Parts: sequence; structure tokens; C-alpha cells
Amino acid sequence: MKKKKTKKRLSLFFDRFSSAVTKVTGKPIAFILAFLIIIVWAITGPIFQFSDTWQLVINTGTTIITFLMVFVIQQSQNKDTMALQIKLNELIASSKDASNRLIDVEDLTPEELEILKKFYVQLAKLAAKETDLKATHSIEEAAQRHKMKLKPIDKNS
Repeated sequence: MKKKKTKKRLSLFFDRFSSAVTKVTGKPIAFILAFLIIIVWAITGPIFQFSDTWQLVINTGTTIITFLMVFVIQQSQNKDTMALQIKLNELIASSKDASNRLIDVEDLTPEELEILKKFYVQLAKLAAKETDLKATHSIEEAAQRHKMKLKPIDKNS
């Protein structure tokens, strides 16, 4: 039981840490700071006579930072992707006209995804042939759907 709590705490810490690092490094000031470090390193080249150690400093530093950032960015990306998938699943589940087969579509096999893709490619071809924009979506349709959503749900059906 203690192992599970420790693992959960570590996971929570890493999630918070990666979110914070991703937010900070995604700002312009982080780019400017990194750029300034490169400029300072380049300016110090003549001072250190462009030695192997001088080159090793920037190579080692950038390699370590890049290596660590891969994991931090992947953690943030995984979390963002999961949140996006949950939002999309909610939209699909809440729409009476949407196919529930698309909920958790990311878990389908490549072959199953190819079948779905062919369906939507065919649908897009049909829509492209349509010259009347109102044939697929209209203001009236949007208003009608909005009214349908405002109606109370009959819990007996």
C-alpha cells in the first residue's frame, strides 16, 4: 500500500513539475534567455581560444537539457491529448446524431481506423459535389438543433 502512495505522489509531482516547466519554457522569455546563453557562449570563444572544453560546455549542456525536456514535454503532451480525447468523447456522446462508434476511436486498430477513414472520405466526396451550402448545414438547422437541446430530456424514453 505504501508503494502505491509513493508512486502516486511521484506521478503527481512529475505532472505538476512538467506542467510548470512546459509553461515556463513555452514563453518568449525562455527563448530569449536561451538565445542570450548562446550569444554569451559564442562571445567567450576567443577568451577560451575556442578550446575543446569551451565546445564541450555547450554540447553537454544542450544535450542534457534536450534529453530531459523530451520526457517533460511528453508528459504534458500525454495529459493534453487525454483531456482533448475526453472532451471529444463528451461531444460525441452528447450528440444524438453522432456515432458512438467514434468514442475512444484512438484505441481502434489501424485496420478499423482505415475503414472509418474510407467512410468519411466518401462522405467528404458527397459533400464536395453539393453546390447548395444549405444542403449540408444551414442556419435553420443550427437553430433547430439548438431548440432540441433546450428541451427537457424525457427520462422514460
